[in-house]
Amino acid sequence: MKAFILDRDGVINKGGNINRKSELVLLPGVTDAIKLMGELGFEVFVASNQGGVGLGYMTKSALKSIHGYMVTLIREAGGDIRDARYCTHKPQARCACRKPEAGMLFDLINKYGIDRSRSYMVGDRDTDVMAGERAGVRTILLGESIPGGIHPDFLFSDLFDAVTSLHEQHKLL
Repeated sequence: MKAFILDRDGVINKGGNINRKSELVLLPGVTDAIKLMGELGFEVFVASNQGGVGLGYMTKSALKSIHGYMVTLIREAGGDIRDARYCTHKPQARCACRKPEAGMLFDLINKYGIDRSRSYMVGDRDTDVMAGERAGVRTILLGESIPGGIHPDFLFSDLFDAVTSLHEQHKLL
């Protein structure tokens, strides 16, 4: 199986501290990008640090509600997110699941038999790229420039640009 593993905040929805579903706003083009991923034979997953739970800013129940709302919006537009992993530990917990560690990605890869050579981690931060590299998948950074110290395979302005450009250039495996 080939897959796109997406960070959530800054990739799927506007970034910032999202602590309730009413604060979740999908970024332009996201639903079309996720729908196209499915049409191209990719499964879509989410792997996101959500340290607000560990810090007490949000409950696990609120995170579940936010996730359910996000999935509903994407499904209503014809896309699908097969599964998600969230690290809810405090940012300084030094756990194996919090990006830049690759625990969440390895969990998805092992559970679903994801072919790492044909899959991508998409994020908007250096930690997303580092997690993708550690998991052995191709990495896509969303933004205007590449910060020092990381080397993503691709740089695009947003998720829709990433999927459509790679598809048009015949670079999706």
